Amino acid sequence: MPDVNVQKVFNERNQDLELTHLNGGRIGMTKLVNNAELHRPGLALTGFFDRFPHKRIQIIGETEATYMAGLSEEKMGQVAEQMFKSDVPMVVLAKGAAPPDIFIKIANKFDTAIFSSRLSTAILSGRISAYLDHLFAPTTNVHATLIDVYGVGLLYTGKSGVGKSEVALDLVERGHRLVADDVVKISKMAPDVLIGTGSELLGHHMEIRGVGIIDIEELFGIRSIRLQKRIEVEVRLMIWEEGRKYERLGIDESYTSVLGVQIPFLEVPISPGKNITVISEVIAMNHMLKVYGENSAVEFSKKLSQRLSRQTSTKGYLESDYE
Repeated sequence: MPDVNVQKVFNERNQDLELTHLNGGRIGMTKLVNNAELHRPGLALTGFFDRFPHKRIQIIGETEATYMAGLSEEKMGQVAEQMFKSDVPMVVLAKGAAPPDIFIKIANKFDTAIFSSRLSTAILSGRISAYLDHLFAPTTNVHATLIDVYGVGLLYTGKSGVGKSEVALDLVERGHRLVADDVVKISKMAPDVLIGTGSELLGHHMEIRGVGIIDIEELFGIRSIRLQKRIEVEVRLMIWEEGRKYERLGIDESYTSVLGVQIPFLEVPISPGKNITVISEVIAMNHMLKVYGENSAVEFSKKLSQRLSRQTSTKGYLESDYE
């Protein structure tokens, strides 16, 4: 889990969230945020703190702020004392609302940052959630190359030197887009969604053996790159081995698991003269057909079975016709 404190959230999302720090100074800025979930403390403001999710960022909307303004200073102080002693990471009020002075005073006592945002509650919650989901998403780094081919994210894996970068270079030359080469950072952004990005250090550079390091963006322009892409198919490149059985029909699909998410998996043997670039384009287009419910291998198998069945029926009929 990354070390995230309130200062980091403020520095990275201050303009996007339109935040104003109401405490002043650096009060509450060193507190850790260790949960991607948000909470609307409606019941807590009435004094009900049973099962209060105190580890979450608290979002106070217009309704809650109006309720707070109607509380007596004594009641507001009691509620604030109970809320902040549970060590909440931070509180954000939407629509530019300002809490009662006693609320900020007690927040200062417990070193908890209070922010106000001009955004509506829905927009504010959505933007913070998107940021935290990305920040706390499970991640892993893999030695691979990620290319956007016809809108499909193909993750090329295989032994070092098998030709992943060369395939990617050829695809870029044909108009497809490079996401990352050599090191791909994979994040699980949803139960079934993997997002791949490149290394901040490597950027969109690529190593071609015999040539050296090249900059894809500089060579092919901004249209040749993407900052991130959903990973939809893993293509494992491997040297052709005589006698080894490879998939011929494609009826039985294989899957691999990355961060607990299953994605289609293909093994593509490489041999001299084999056009892996065109095969990659076919893999992407065939994947999209499957997404739309069309499986060429299964349809071919059905048609073949139907034709054999018709031939058998016709042959039996003709053999029994003695006229």
